[in-house]
Amino acid sequence: MRSDLFPGYGARHGLPFLFAHSQPPGMTADQEGGGDEEEEADGGAHGLLRRHYLPSLPLDRVVPGHVLLRRGAISFGSCAALLGGTQPRLLSQRRGAISFDSSDQDAIYVRMLGDVKVRSQASQRRGSFPYVEVRLSLGGSASSGRECQRRRVRRLFSCQRYLHAGQLLNGRPRRPSLHMLDKDYVGQAKCMLLKVENWDFDTFLFERLTNGNELVTLTCHLFHKHDLLRHFDLDLVKLRRFLVMLQDDYHNQNPFHNAVHAADVTQAMNCYLKEPKLASHLTPWDVMVGLLAASAHDVDHPGVNQPFLVKTNHHLASLYQNNSVLEKHHWRSAVGMLRESRLFDHLPTDKRHQFETDLGSLILATDITRQNDYLSSFRSHLDSNDLSLANVKHRHLVLQIALKCADICNPCRMWNISKRWSERVCEEFFNQGDLEKKYNVDVSPLCDRSTQNVPNIQINFMTYVVEPLFVEWARFTGYTLLSRTMLAHMRLNKASWCSLQNQATPMAEGHRSDEDTDNDDEDEKVQLFSSL
Repeated sequence: MRSDLFPGYGARHGLPFLFAHSQPPGMTADQEGGGDEEEEADGGAHGLLRRHYLPSLPLDRVVPGHVLLRRGAISFGSCAALLGGTQPRLLSQRRGAISFDSSDQDAIYVRMLGDVKVRSQASQRRGSFPYVEVRLSLGGSASSGRECQRRRVRRLFSCQRYLHAGQLLNGRPRRPSLHMLDKDYVGQAKCMLLKVENWDFDTFLFERLTNGNELVTLTCHLFHKHDLLRHFDLDLVKLRRFLVMLQDDYHNQNPFHNAVHAADVTQAMNCYLKEPKLASHLTPWDVMVGLLAASAHDVDHPGVNQPFLVKTNHHLASLYQNNSVLEKHHWRSAVGMLRESRLFDHLPTDKRHQFETDLGSLILATDITRQNDYLSSFRSHLDSNDLSLANVKHRHLVLQIALKCADICNPCRMWNISKRWSERVCEEFFNQGDLEKKYNVDVSPLCDRSTQNVPNIQINFMTYVVEPLFVEWARFTGYTLLSRTMLAHMRLNKASWCSLQNQATPMAEGHRSDEDTDNDDEDEKVQLFSSL
């Protein structure tokens, strides 16, 4: 594999590429950590910074250029389309070989046929022998008028296929796991979903591997993993219809508030739901509300914050009376799509209304202007040690805190992932500042690209918003491996931003530094990040 197509990933042990984090500034390879789970259990600060490999599937191997030059061939296994490569493959000059560009949608479709169609056709056949022969007729050229040579494919079926049939006959339903990754997805996305509970899950890579279908793929998989379809008797077609509508309503032109962010928050929420102290008390209802709230928490986000909507007399600000405008819009939009998809039509009316209310309660908790209200209540319960997860209200409060953590967990990711999110959110801030200048309204704090910089914004964000919340979450979980890892990442990332800030150009005159704002009220500093 060409390393220039995917910086930060390399080949090792015959595998095409690996999950590897890039070092924060100032970190050496020895400090970087890593290793197996035994090392993580020892409590090392970088224990969870381990590497994961994606296997080399047959159609993921790059066809060398000299092979295409030597013989006629159709290459549909290029990794360039997946890994963001910009260089098209060389076309054969001698034998008329065909090679697809990374942007060619037909190439993705041909790849899909080669990846799963053989298995799909073969799986429909039943026989008494483990070997089944499948004949695939490749369409010939219309000009030649000759039928193309047939290809014989032999596949070995596992005895598990017959065990599954026996389970159905015995009345035990087969529990699906990854089959929602059907003909639209390449095989390596399945491999990533096997690691969906790992904190170093790379949503950016997953978005490329699913061809921009990351939110639908991830949420469907989690619904299967938690057995929610069977428990609530949900229609799979209706669920996918709802998730497709949800994903399409995220604005991909937003640098930060888009479907990739929604998938990232959903993956983080799933990690929090698996924390032992919480998981032992959660009901399937809690899990479903938590996952759907994470998926829908920023749907139809306009890419600007509430003060901008108020200053420009936007109709949403008038509709929701300047109070949690965006969060209420996300909630109402999600409810509208739920009703349109008729996902819960088979449930009693009171249950449907209860779900919509619980969904709204979680989404409204992501309003960062109310951060201190939720945090004070949560801290009070922890201080008095009266938080009972058997209590529905207390459990719901924990779900609210979990979603708040998932929404702003980017600074707690590994440096290479966290840095990308930080640059994206600041770009969205600066785009809003450009609009405010265009419309001759006051530029919001943090949104003026001429006086602000990414390191300064991120340092303040971690200090006044992220760290207080995640410290209390770690107290609640009992300082599990995940919570300790998140705190370690956050502190390393903060140190990295401080290092980059020292290297940055001095801020323009009139801009207040951290020392100038020491006497400001902490609540006012939290309000600065109201667009998150």
